[in-house]
Amino acid sequence: MFVPAAGEWLPPADCTLLLPAVSVGNVGQLAVDLIISTLVLPKVGYFYTDCLVPMVGNNPYATNEEHAKELCTNAEVYASSDKKLAVLQIRSPLIKKKSRAFCQALTSWMKTCAFSRVVLLSSSHAYQRDDRQLSGTPFRYLVTPALQTSVADTMKALEWKEMEKLSLYPGINDEEKKISIPGGGLTKHLFEDCCSESIHMAVVLKFCSEGDNIPDAFDLLAHVNRWLHLLDLPGEVGTTSWKIPSSWRLLFGSGLPSALF
Repeated sequence: MFVPAAGEWLPPADCTLLLPAVSVGNVGQLAVDLIISTLVLPKVGYFYTDCLVPMVGNNPYATNEEHAKELCTNAEVYASSDKKLAVLQIRSPLIKKKSRAFCQALTSWMKTCAFSRVVLLSSSHAYQRDDRQLSGTPFRYLVTPALQTSVADTMKALEWKEMEKLSLYPGINDEEKKISIPGGGLTKHLFEDCCSESIHMAVVLKFCSEGDNIPDAFDLLAHVNRWLHLLDLPGEVGTTSWKIPSSWRLLFGSGLPSALF
């Protein structure tokens, strides 16, 4: 499934993997774009899979005309050995009925690479929150049992809020509860697979709505940076600290052609 760009690529020891869920507002994907662009992470390979909608385009992180001619595909891996960081960017949605196969392929790759921790950036529909989720922070997290012990104190110090479990049969039987992440794409499936495979994984998500989700991406990234310290800068890391990729100039299209008027 993973094809290295040149030769063989193996993550360094104690490497963290970041990846997005194709979820409401594409918040996770936008946040990953900012990480790759800001940290200038080189591409080390791509995923060859029939589970994602096929796509190809120009280099979204090009800084000059020559780099703009490079091609990108629907799932690519960027990494830095010095930063002990790998990032998987997913650029197209899952093909219907292929989500389970894709999650299984991802968890298999994660185990092969032996990442020290995996962090999934996601989002969920704000309008489907229950009463407990309407006030306070819009961020939630989930951790697999394999990661729980090592991050419990950190999450408590950060005052992060764990994703609530909802009643399976509201008003009838409130004892049976489940995790519900509406609009979260593969988030729930991948999390459950990582739980069963004993993978050290955390999900960090934000409740949001469709629209201009660039502010949501900045907010989610600033939230995650408090834990992972992707950018170690004095004080709070703001929106100006992250480098916007060149591809975002056409995020909402190229505008109306003047010939129409």
